[in-house]
Amino acid sequence: MNDPNGMVFFEGEYHLFYQHYPDSNIWGPMHWGHAVSKDMVKWEHLPIALYPDSLGYIFSGSAVVDWNNTTGFGQNGKPPLVAMFTLHNMEREKAGRNDVETQGIAYSNDRGRTWTKYAGNPVISNPEKDRDFRDPKVVWDESSKQWIVVLAVGDHVEFWASPDLKNWTYLSDFGQNFGAHGGVWECPDLFPIQVDGSADKKWALIVNINPGHPNGGSGTQYFIGNFDGKTFTLDPSFAQLVPKGSGIWLDWGKDNYAGVTWSDVPKTDGRRLLIGWMSNWEYANKVPTQAWRNAATLPRELVLKNTSVGYRLFSLPVKEQESIRAKSFEIPAKTVSGILDLTSQLGFSPSLSEWVLEFETPEMGIVGLELSNTKGESYRLYYDAAQKQFVSDRMKSGDLSFSVQFASSLHVAPRFSGGKTLQLHLFFDVASMELFADQGATSMTELYFPSEVFSQAKLFAEGGEVKLVKGAVYQLQRIWN
Repeated sequence: MNDPNGMVFFEGEYHLFYQHYPDSNIWGPMHWGHAVSKDMVKWEHLPIALYPDSLGYIFSGSAVVDWNNTTGFGQNGKPPLVAMFTLHNMEREKAGRNDVETQGIAYSNDRGRTWTKYAGNPVISNPEKDRDFRDPKVVWDESSKQWIVVLAVGDHVEFWASPDLKNWTYLSDFGQNFGAHGGVWECPDLFPIQVDGSADKKWALIVNINPGHPNGGSGTQYFIGNFDGKTFTLDPSFAQLVPKGSGIWLDWGKDNYAGVTWSDVPKTDGRRLLIGWMSNWEYANKVPTQAWRNAATLPRELVLKNTSVGYRLFSLPVKEQESIRAKSFEIPAKTVSGILDLTSQLGFSPSLSEWVLEFETPEMGIVGLELSNTKGESYRLYYDAAQKQFVSDRMKSGDLSFSVQFASSLHVAPRFSGGKTLQLHLFFDVASMELFADQGATSMTELYFPSEVFSQAKLFAEGGEVKLVKGAVYQLQRIWN
């Protein structure tokens, strides 16, 4: 699998579609795989939703509930689900043409179980200016009473409008003069979001880019501004942060890409929920796995905060994740100096665990957590006080042979919060780490491939003593049988 697609909430279910090639564990003709969940934690696989056809492979896109039946696809007074996706024509690509990618739609009247492609596809043809013309993300704009789609087009995005999801009119573009431009722009998202603790509302524009991430390869940047039904305009304070060549990143780890948000989450819930693809195009087809290749990140809640350094999207693990906590271990307040081995005290393997650690912010040295195994392999995540940054070290984590780009250096993330306490909220799976630091101000997602599971856990402090204010560790239940 790769990009998450078509995320929509309908009748008590979170739908997650995704780029999928069912005949191999490396990239091939793209389909839309499909899974559903009632809580974003435990998932049920469903049959493939969309197959390639004469118009092309089914590349990335989105889905919405057409509550007012603007399409006319609804039946028996019930709204249809409508998916919009890129059709990638391989024959045109092989012929060297630019009009390789067009946009199509499909609809479902049975809660997303089966889909019918619209006979009038494509609904947006390629103007042949850009070969990369893809990844439609649809949103209903209540102010202008129309559907808006944002498309990734080469090194920028375009906005189009429609009354019915079938007939589209070009509105405007954004991005040539702002943000990171190290690679092709992909998988955009556009949505309104309220500023935390305020009545103010802004619009967030997420843009994935490959390559161009600060730690190498593919990554996710974002912009904060306003959308008037036609044009996206950066907030003046945010515009100063993202001149062309500079980006603000949603996740600073090397393995979170193509993240977009769920549509139609009920207003009574009110959250903006995102999930990403846990890999990097530098090595996604080479990672040392067998029956499967690649995975999705944990779902996250995005919160917009107006901080001392400007608007920032904070990423938090969804509260539903707490439902799979099992055994727990409390770490009492103490001063950490050197190594504090917690392996024997936990009573469970740290290879499937959640950690919530709070320290007094150190002024010098480093403090963090190390997982290791009996083969001498280890993974370390720590905070470097001198550099004011988080560091992911997977240089001794196991199999590194599949790619020189996987662990040729340490991966770093700046700390934006200058608070007196330092919080590390960590999730470890058998082959991954996800960090939400300082209540979500900084996030990192990283893979690793040890030859046996990490069975040992140690807190460590180097270059000075660090006060641990409190700590808790939770064993996590498996979500798959």
